[in-house]
Amino acid sequence: MQFLKRLLIEEDGPTAVEYAVMLAAIVMVCLAAIAAVGTKTNALFENATTELQNHG
Repeated sequence: MQFLKRLLIEEDGPTAVEYAVMLAAIVMVCLAAIAAVGTKTNALFENATTELQNHG
């Protein structure tokens, strides 16, 4: 608990918190992008599989 109080009082504390918040935001954006790309890629492969089965 003392560590947290000291971290928030010192000048480096708010900076560390800002970096942590920015990092969390970047990670969330990356995960959303990966999920979107994964969904599109899955649909692409499903369409390709369907076409191959229909013409196979």
